[in-house]
Amino acid sequence: MAHIQQPEEPPEGCIHIELQNNVLLIGINRPTKRNGFTPRMFRELGLAYTRLDDDPAIRVGVLHAFGEHFTAGLDLPTIAPLMQRGEKVVPFGLVDPLDLDQPGYRRRIKPMVVAVQGIVFTLGIELMLAADIAVAAEDCRFSQLEVKRGIMATGGATLRMAQRAGTGNAMLHLLTGDEFDSNEALRLNFIQKIVPTGQQLDVALNIATEIAAQAPLAVLATRQNVLKAIENGPVVASQDFIPVQTRLANSADAAEGVRSFVERRPAKWLGR
Repeated sequence: MAHIQQPEEPPEGCIHIELQNNVLLIGINRPTKRNGFTPRMFRELGLAYTRLDDDPAIRVGVLHAFGEHFTAGLDLPTIAPLMQRGEKVVPFGLVDPLDLDQPGYRRRIKPMVVAVQGIVFTLGIELMLAADIAVAAEDCRFSQLEVKRGIMATGGATLRMAQRAGTGNAMLHLLTGDEFDSNEALRLNFIQKIVPTGQQLDVALNIATEIAAQAPLAVLATRQNVLKAIENGPVVASQDFIPVQTRLANSADAAEGVRSFVERRPAKWLGR
């Protein structure tokens, strides 16, 4: 069981980070406001994602939220003025939590697992789709409802919903802003597992721990090749097979993988 005590909640919310072995737990902390995102929370989320990539001791991230809900989305009173001025909420130079490859931002390198529960609206869905693996509680309520507020989803939903579920399914939920449940999210390939409410973080942490137990260089290379295939096509991604495999095969970890197999013991990865 993941035992994480909820930290103090400032009025504008915060992002709480906790390191468990080589897994970084990133917690959204503003439950009294359904974890609605303020500028401070965006800034701290970018810093947390940047720490994940920059700290060599960390291999996997887990995004989760305190309270009954993942997030109701943007705290519009604090975010709308920035939107009207076209200003960014995450400082330039950091890893973009939405992984959109926008100028001025870094893309995440390491794996991210997300655990969601309760209300998962707008930004919540987009953060979930930007992660690599999503675990959802049975009680989830999803909605990409920007059209009900007179704006457009710009955190990746218009890109990734169609990619995961097909154009028609994406249009159904994007253009109506309707609410759907965890079973529909699973059908659409937005999530990978549905678990009893309250178990989502434990399951997500178990998955992250299992990923962290694998050879780090191989994990990063595998993730990158999948993303390259999605974004640039399988022919482009396949061009990396020989050079990347050659590099991995000559690594200390590959030699350790062979030794551990021969000696029938768990591998001790060095990440080089």
